[in-house]
Amino acid sequence: MFFNYNLRIVFATILITQFLLAQDTTKPEKYTAHNKGKFFVYWGGNRESYTKSDIRFYGNDYDFTLQNVTAYDKPKGWHVDYVNPSRMTIPQTNFRVGYFINDHYNITIGVDHMKYVMAQNRAVDINGFYPNQGTYGETLPNGQVLLTEDFLTFEHTDGLNYINTDFGRVDDISKLFRITNTDKFQINVTEAVGIGLLYPKTNAKLLGNNRHDDFHVSGYGVSAKVGLNFTFFKYFFIQTELKGGYINLNDIRTTENSSDRAEQKFFFLQKIIVLGGIFKL
Repeated sequence: MFFNYNLRIVFATILITQFLLAQDTTKPEKYTAHNKGKFFVYWGGNRESYTKSDIRFYGNDYDFTLQNVTAYDKPKGWHVDYVNPSRMTIPQTNFRVGYFINDHYNITIGVDHMKYVMAQNRAVDINGFYPNQGTYGETLPNGQVLLTEDFLTFEHTDGLNYINTDFGRVDDISKLFRITNTDKFQINVTEAVGIGLLYPKTNAKLLGNNRHDDFHVSGYGVSAKVGLNFTFFKYFFIQTELKGGYINLNDIRTTENSSDRAEQKFFFLQKIIVLGGIFKL
């Protein structure tokens, strides 16, 4: 009888085990289920818009401010230079590398290579003084000047280079679109705030003087952005972003004379599209 009792326990244990195994529908965890410990990198292009700004120019014998100056970017368009290693710095570009400290939050560092061009041949208000006034074809009535090329050309086109670090968040919204296999296709929403330095190579021709023509740390910026990330086959993604911010250029080099400087403040808006990869080391 004791033997039969033990045999019944063994058979009952086997049946319970088989039942539990039959109920186990656990599937292997998807690569895209977690981000912690992953690195990512991306490269792409941008377009910019800028608010009007007051620009002050000063040196040993002049100090004047141009008011409400208009500027625009200098797009390259769809071009092979974006992928040509010897010419990748010519277009307006964005490069960034990042690391996920947990499943949602990441820290990144990158360069926004923007371009800023002052609109030429516009009438603007001016206050201050400078030598040889009226000899550059610039003088207008009512306290205005015409931004002629002889008077002033002013660009940050070898880069309005915003070298910045971001603190960002990523959230998977694939379920909203009834996407179940995120290892094949995943949609994420991204947000970030950032801060950094401006390192432009300003192209300025001021009052007939030769330009400085070298890179110089000229100020700082703060920014925020939102975007959509489309990840394909776990490792590759396309990301679109809207990024806005404030730039304070308080120490711009303009000419070969080290005493010649400029300063300006403005807001910017970037529209960005990039290609990238995400992986674990």
